[in-house]
Amino acid sequence: MPDAEVCEYFAPLFTPRAIAVVGASASGDNRANGFIRQQISFGFKGAVYPIHPTAMEIEGHKAYPTLADTPTPIDYALIAIPAARVPDTLRAANNRVRFAHVLASGFGEVESGKALQQDLVAAANEGGVRFFGPNCNGGYSPRGGLTFTAGASDEPGGVGIISQSGGLGVDIIRRGQERGLRFSGVMTVGNCADLGPSDLLAFYLADPNTKVIGLYVESIADGRRFFETLRRAKGRKPVIILKGGRTALGHAAAVSHTGALAGDARVWHALSRQTGAVLTGDLEEFIDAAITFQMVPPNTMNVRGDQGPIALFGNGGGVGVLAVDAFAERHLQVRAFSKDTQARLAAVGLPPGTSVANPIDVPAGTLAAKDGKIVESMMEMIFEAETLSAFVLHLNLTVVWSHLVGTNDKLVENLIAAAARIRDETSGERTIQIVLRSDGREDIDSRKRLCKTLALESGFPVYDELANAAAGLAALRFHETFLASLAE
Repeated sequence: MPDAEVCEYFAPLFTPRAIAVVGASASGDNRANGFIRQQISFGFKGAVYPIHPTAMEIEGHKAYPTLADTPTPIDYALIAIPAARVPDTLRAANNRVRFAHVLASGFGEVESGKALQQDLVAAANEGGVRFFGPNCNGGYSPRGGLTFTAGASDEPGGVGIISQSGGLGVDIIRRGQERGLRFSGVMTVGNCADLGPSDLLAFYLADPNTKVIGLYVESIADGRRFFETLRRAKGRKPVIILKGGRTALGHAAAVSHTGALAGDARVWHALSRQTGAVLTGDLEEFIDAAITFQMVPPNTMNVRGDQGPIALFGNGGGVGVLAVDAFAERHLQVRAFSKDTQARLAAVGLPPGTSVANPIDVPAGTLAAKDGKIVESMMEMIFEAETLSAFVLHLNLTVVWSHLVGTNDKLVENLIAAAARIRDETSGERTIQIVLRSDGREDIDSRKRLCKTLALESGFPVYDELANAAAGLAALRFHETFLASLAE
């Protein structure tokens, strides 16, 4: 299907005009009632139709007995009723519902529910409904005013997510947006009895609003189709995969979670090598990769033979040593600068305790010298003298702010602005990462959030630790290497 047709097919899911909610109570308060209220507070502007066999009104909206009774066709339906009642509900839709999320569990993920899941698929076919689930949480589309979780940002972005776990879908939204991620959509897919990862992957690849694609999957029923979709895409968008069930025990847990076989880890590594999809080991690494791809355009020049060093610049010698290990373990080399570069840096007249070899260790006294102008000059020298492949500015905010009381209160903000200026005045092709470390105290973290926002607005990916920056850069390099191999 051409991209334009794929986008048109899924438009009712991501920008629905009419939503139906099955399962809301006329006299109580349950998950479906909360969903109705969430859509209104989130900014949904279309029609909302509660479906109830007897109620006249729910949450201030006129109710209708079945999905076939609404005054206009339904783009999206949330089905939040017990498993046994779901098939008949979809069977009665009479081709008036485009997409639905079936939330209930008790289907194919347990032996006793396998027959019920088969009946669900047959019923949806009869009713003309395409659905996600069962055993999932719903969908989130900021562009369409749709959300299944409270507290989600209404700011659209370019990261499209597919999650076989409803709970992880919530985690990705909430933890991701705290890190600076903004989403084109997050869809949970559960057991994938009908629509699944391959369908949404095709949409996100076609969707002009989506720049980065992320998946949490435990299994892919149509593995060949999934692989071919990725292979044909030829890495035109970064794809990040967090695979559940990689070990024997994880495999057993995945079977009990969604009722599907998890697959051999070696198959996924082969898929990664052949398609350029990035495999990540945990949720933190997944988000590290996503924020990197969101903020940094891939550049295949970074993987050529003349690739320059990665510069680590900040306060904390021991942290720098650990960072060198973290980068090296991901096959990213933090090499010493040339003797000429080190001599030029030393000639600045640095305070005692400053290391200029790489990593650059600039204690608080050096940071404060001349209101940060010495540090800014050092950064300029490094960019002029070295053909860097990446520059990592890391700041221990607790140390910085506790040592600089009464001096330059805007030092961190000034350093971020200096990094942006230097990037813009040079080639702009070198990856710059910002690491803002803290000790968890609220007074430090509240200021850190402001600096993080400034860095993100300046176009930099931001991380909490240097190891996170290493994970993000490794994902970027893997994708760039794949793109470069296609060009050879």
